[in-house]
Amino acid sequence: MNIHHLELFYYVAKHGGIASAVRNIPYGIQQPAISGQMAKLEESLGVKLFNRRPFSLSPAGEELFQFVEPFFSNIGAVAKKIRGDSMPQLRIAAPTMALHDYVPELLHRVREKFPTFRLNLHEASQPEAEGLLQAQEIDLAITSIEKKPRVGLQSQALVELPLVLLVAKKHPLKNAQDLWKRDKIEETLITFPPTEPVFIQFQRGLKAIGVEWFSGIEVNSINLIECYVANGFGIGLTAAVPGMRCNPQVRRLPLDGFPPVTIGAVWSGKLSPIARQFLAEVEAQAKAIDCA
Repeated sequence: MNIHHLELFYYVAKHGGIASAVRNIPYGIQQPAISGQMAKLEESLGVKLFNRRPFSLSPAGEELFQFVEPFFSNIGAVAKKIRGDSMPQLRIAAPTMALHDYVPELLHRVREKFPTFRLNLHEASQPEAEGLLQAQEIDLAITSIEKKPRVGLQSQALVELPLVLLVAKKHPLKNAQDLWKRDKIEETLITFPPTEPVFIQFQRGLKAIGVEWFSGIEVNSINLIECYVANGFGIGLTAAVPGMRCNPQVRRLPLDGFPPVTIGAVWSGKLSPIARQFLAEVEAQAKAIDCA
């Protein structure tokens, strides 16, 4: 048996399917690749290991999982024991916007207290981050708090950010309400990918007023959204961060009545000293944003 096939099977069995495994494997691998590897494993063994829809392990799959689970579930603990406490490890998950615009500065502050540490970052939405926490693949997640976290996880809301549209300085649009009166919005929407909380909350707000408008340009930072808006490629959507300077060639239009993005921290169990320090830095940044 191929040891890599067994590792992938461990994640598939543990997380209840190939799609869930993709979100929880701590390295990049796509769903078709896992499906192909699982087919090869079943072929080599001459048995069916699990049913795809709905997911369930076969008797042979149950037996194999019981065999591989003790080994793969303890790899992290063994690695930590071998490394010892000479260098702390910080494992974080966050949305794209936070990883790009905020996390680097927060890590610089953490480094003042912990000059050397191993860093592991995951780009993840709330469901993905919670899955990583439950699998003990990360220590702390900075994510949107759209609903109560899963059982066993702790959360702390940090800041609420209102949604805003961005238009070029010379654009004739004066307020967002004028857009909702149109039969069809012709301008391209420039915003974050569909998995980001800004886009999710915006779509909820649009649904409430019976309007459809989907993104045409997807980027991963506020600066890029402002850049393309300023250059006349469409209307931007982002969250208004107090104190953050806006591109002088861009105007903000409030989205009254739209649900804000609530950003918070989520974790499981007792935080390590370095994870507590990172959380403290996040709390301080949130207070500064809230007071700006």
